[in-house]
Amino acid sequence: MRKKIIFVIINMNIGGTEKALLNMINNISKNQYEITIFMLEKYGGFLDHIPSDVKVKYFNGYKGIKDILNKPPQLVSLKFLKNGKVLKAITIILLHIITKVLNNRSIYFKYVLRKYPVLNEEYDIAIAYDGPMDFISYFVLKKISSRKKIQWIHFDVTKIGFNPKFALSIYSRFDKIFVVSKEAKNHLLSLVPTLENKTKTYLNTTSPKLVRKQAKMGVGFTDSFAGIRILTVGRLSEEKGQDLAIHVLEKLVNKGYDVRWYCVGEGPSREKYEQLIRQKNLRNQFILLGSDPNPYTYMEQCDIYVQPSRHEGYCITLMEARILGKPIITTNFTGAREQISNGENGLIVDTDDDEIYKAVVKLIENKDLCEKFSTNLALNNNEKNNINLAFNHIV
Repeated sequence: MRKKIIFVIINMNIGGTEKALLNMINNISKNQYEITIFMLEKYGGFLDHIPSDVKVKYFNGYKGIKDILNKPPQLVSLKFLKNGKVLKAITIILLHIITKVLNNRSIYFKYVLRKYPVLNEEYDIAIAYDGPMDFISYFVLKKISSRKKIQWIHFDVTKIGFNPKFALSIYSRFDKIFVVSKEAKNHLLSLVPTLENKTKTYLNTTSPKLVRKQAKMGVGFTDSFAGIRILTVGRLSEEKGQDLAIHVLEKLVNKGYDVRWYCVGEGPSREKYEQLIRQKNLRNQFILLGSDPNPYTYMEQCDIYVQPSRHEGYCITLMEARILGKPIITTNFTGAREQISNGENGLIVDTDDDEIYKAVVKLIENKDLCEKFSTNLALNNNEKNNINLAFNHIV
């Protein structure tokens, strides 16, 4: 009889965490496991990429509590007051004060979810996959019935908003905690060392065969540019560092290099980046291509791949660029050195536009080094994690 696994996430937006989930699901034995994806909201460019043999469920009540969870309590209370719901407004403010004093969001989550019963299906494994996200962790712990529970951590917790006290009280009740890189695991344990016995590293995975296949299926670049194409893939946001790339391109253009920099991805910083591009007079050289669930054709066609992130957990786009044998430059974020050996199959630099600029110039002017990186990447593209074995050990 197949074991039942449920993954709980926010949505299926086009992003690294969602892509990691799809990659994992494709590696899970469907003969051994029945898979369900439970989303807080029905949204995202990856919705159509969920395999047909995977069950999909949604939290129908999320729309009614989304603002309460995500907006400032003052605004939420004011809205209730305007609608004549005085008691609710007062309750929200009081809970917010209590939560702040006790440094415990569980009290707030308990109130928000008080009318929602435990899901009416029993699972073998329930996974809080979009981690660290406090609400999802609490939801999996309190509203899903399962024999075992796993907390999945996708980011460096020292670089984002993270509450060690909450983690200590909630994560300690999970059976396992998976972290997507060794360095990210070490950073987690530096904040909550008592979790060490149940914390394991599980690297994000992908299928080299599928990446190479999809690289042949897309359209890719449609302009007639004949110079050096530099590519970055990722959500348009501060942590992904596209603003650094804009400053680097300005230096390259001023020095006379015939280059264009392309970004695949969408996100909250688009307007800010568009303004910076205009200020630098780079509208014809720095191209925002928008979101694309298949960025691999661009990767295969580019000359240099740059990952300028300020922080990551285990960067999937970096892994994909490695699979396609691209000359790579990456900033020294968490997990970068677990993928790139500096000087052997890529360049690792400080998170600084001047350092990135020097690295780009080095690759532009040294074709032999580019070939060396591509050759070495081709020799080392076989690392895999056996997710089926990992789950078997848990259940």
